Amino acid sequence: MMYQVFKRTWWRENPSWPNGLEPCAGERHYFRGEQFETAAEARDFCMAWNDENPAGRLSLKAEFEEV
Repeated sequence: MMYQVFKRTWWRENPSWPNGLEPCAGERHYFRGEQFETAAEARDFCMAWNDENPAGRLSLKAEFEEV
């Protein structure tokens, strides 16, 4: 099995929602050339990326999926 990593936001701006944010799983943007043989390797990559990159208002996070 192989795993690929991507990043996406979890909220979108919407003034009619509380706090101006509406739940929304954003479009996936894949990290080019980043594939891993194990889920543990992919998880470690995502955790490191998330630690180094503030999620911001829309909660941008790195995730992984099985290819």
